[in-house]
Amino acid sequence: MTEISPTERRLRELASQRILVIDGAMGTMIQRFKLSEADFRGERFKDWHKDLKGNNDLLSITRPDVIFDIHSQYLEAGADILETNTFSSTFVAQADYGMEELAYELNLESARIARRAADAYTAKDPDKPRFVAGALGPTNRTASISPDVNNPGFRAITFDELRRAYAEAVRGQIDGGADIIMIETVFDTLNAKAALFATEEVFEEKGVRLPVSVSGTITDLSGRTLSGQTAEAFWYSVRHAGLLSIGLNCALGAREMRAHIADLSRVSDTLICAYPNAGLPNEFGEYDESPEAMAALVGEFARSGLVNIVGGCCGTTPPHIKAIAEAVKGLPPRVPPEIDPRMRLSGLEPTVIGA
Repeated sequence: MTEISPTERRLRELASQRILVIDGAMGTMIQRFKLSEADFRGERFKDWHKDLKGNNDLLSITRPDVIFDIHSQYLEAGADILETNTFSSTFVAQADYGMEELAYELNLESARIARRAADAYTAKDPDKPRFVAGALGPTNRTASISPDVNNPGFRAITFDELRRAYAEAVRGQIDGGADIIMIETVFDTLNAKAALFATEEVFEEKGVRLPVSVSGTITDLSGRTLSGQTAEAFWYSVRHAGLLSIGLNCALGAREMRAHIADLSRVSDTLICAYPNAGLPNEFGEYDESPEAMAALVGEFARSGLVNIVGGCCGTTPPHIKAIAEAVKGLPPRVPPEIDPRMRLSGLEPTVIGA
């Protein structure tokens, strides 16, 4: 078994003592700054041949002050873990803007900004260390499903293309100072497997090892990912990777996510992470669940012993994270079940020792 890194050992130690808090939405906060096309372009890209407004990851280069401010607000609210501003920082996703060549730089600079913010808050309170999770989004392509209903065998991207895209992103995250690699908003498990494979390649290449977390997304009330897996099946598909945490984010509010988090909590022998949206979108596509309402729901996750890491996704803001942090404060973290090691290799339903 691979020796865990000092960072993972420290995170697991902290997670055994209390429920950790991850930050909230980046895009929601960026919208509040009401930035213009000129803000996204900056001086460097003022003559770019495509519109850039909406390429939020680019702001790590053109408006790093905005991204640093958002990170600082979440840290002030009580977040232990910051996610980098890199949801779309792969050459696959950046192709929409003709910025494929910027992928490594976007990851590097985003990680540096988050690192600077986290270190500043850790220096203020060394007893509450802050960590940086390098966010790897799902890309805008799926390896398992055809985008053309008339050609079900067609794939818009290959496993190897995804592997190369994720490897470039992970290199930037590591070079920028990330503590954790977070493969998030997984709607297609094959995409996640490409990300896991690429991450291991880069670890070997660089001679380093960071803790790795995976967070899937249940796309609707059917309780399945877009590629058709239940939360439990998703865990079995990635459990071999020796994860720091497995969890769910996006698509659902806390109320709708609860049953699926309970499924993961029952079968997984690692940490459980939940960062739902601020409810379901209203008729205008906006999220309006209040911090108090969301915190009450996430607090119940904690009181029921389901979670180790909590936070927020779409629609959440620093007040949401502050309310969630207060709701779980002092509550005991979930204790992962001890799984019979023979079951790890068999692929069978795990046997909980002592059950």
